[in-house]
Amino acid sequence: MKSQPKTLKILGTRGIPARHGGFETFAEELAKHLSKQGWKVIVYCQVGRLDKHDNLNFQGVELVKIYSPFDGSIGSMIFDLKVAFKACFGEGILLTLGYNTAVFNLINRIIGQVNIINMDGIEWRREKWSKLAKLWFLLNERIAVSVGNHLIADHPEIAKHLYTRCSNKKITVIPYGSDLVDRADESLLHSLGLNANNFSVIIARPEPENSFLEMVRTFSKKRRNHKLVVLGDFRPELFEYHKSVVDVASKEVIFPGAIYDAPVVKALRFYSRFYLHGHKVGGTNPSLVEAMGAGCSIIAHDNVFNRWVAGDAAHYFTTEVYLDSLFDRLLSVNFSRKEMKYASISRFRKHFTWQKILKQYEELLIKWYPNK
Repeated sequence: MKSQPKTLKILGTRGIPARHGGFETFAEELAKHLSKQGWKVIVYCQVGRLDKHDNLNFQGVELVKIYSPFDGSIGSMIFDLKVAFKACFGEGILLTLGYNTAVFNLINRIIGQVNIINMDGIEWRREKWSKLAKLWFLLNERIAVSVGNHLIADHPEIAKHLYTRCSNKKITVIPYGSDLVDRADESLLHSLGLNANNFSVIIARPEPENSFLEMVRTFSKKRRNHKLVVLGDFRPELFEYHKSVVDVASKEVIFPGAIYDAPVVKALRFYSRFYLHGHKVGGTNPSLVEAMGAGCSIIAHDNVFNRWVAGDAAHYFTTEVYLDSLFDRLLSVNFSRKEMKYASISRFRKHFTWQKILKQYEELLIKWYPNK
């Protein structure tokens, strides 16, 4: 008699194919990988009233479309609640990406399902949230530690934080991964008025903790004979922080908005002179890993999170004065980026390829899969 395939249900994302962020990209990569290894993989996908519900399979992965009537955080919470109940039925184990609505996973724990939770970053410490939101995230972090059979930290500093909540035997460190980028379409730069190696790029959410203001203000202090491309959904008419960033920008700074066209983003990374990474908090940031995979020369904010990921593949700054001196030196025509690019690729190949990361996930999932 033919044995039934192992089943994994992936919760905590908006669904695949990936269109939103790092977790969705990871879910897609893991789902495709496990499907090729003979697993049955189910991914729950959030859909609105106008979305199509007909495509229920993606490269061998089963898609379960779940309707949520609202946009934003309320819609996401309703979706997560529906997913937690839907996942109760049928065989298999759960992988939950993020803990923001871990309270809903109490039902999965009560009925005895194995649930492995990726604990993402320390969300309740982020500056952008209100006190009420921070309290919600803090409570859900504690609930996740209790209801998760095992926890995944994507960075040793996240694991160190979780050690204050539970035994280190309950935690495995597995970082984020990415693809190696060894070519990109240079012609995609032309619509943005860019030439290869004559621009640097920032790719992140425009929030204070990501150092946009510091980086743009420092770059704009003097003429650089160089362009800085700042990707992100900037709405200066709505948000004071966005306005402050736009107001300090020189004419050499370009704000093309949020770009979700993957080939264009790939070209921006691959042909940039430098990738600027200002994140001050979080674990293994997907954008930093993707920059290393594209062989970027990296300038990053100096903190334990970024240093563990990029190591000697980056130059680091803490103050605007020091960042200014980095710009003066690194943007000089005499500065060679050869060693920086080689260090990025070497570190990426050693630690962050999807092949390595997905293998670690599969081994952990097999370890926790119920034996019958």
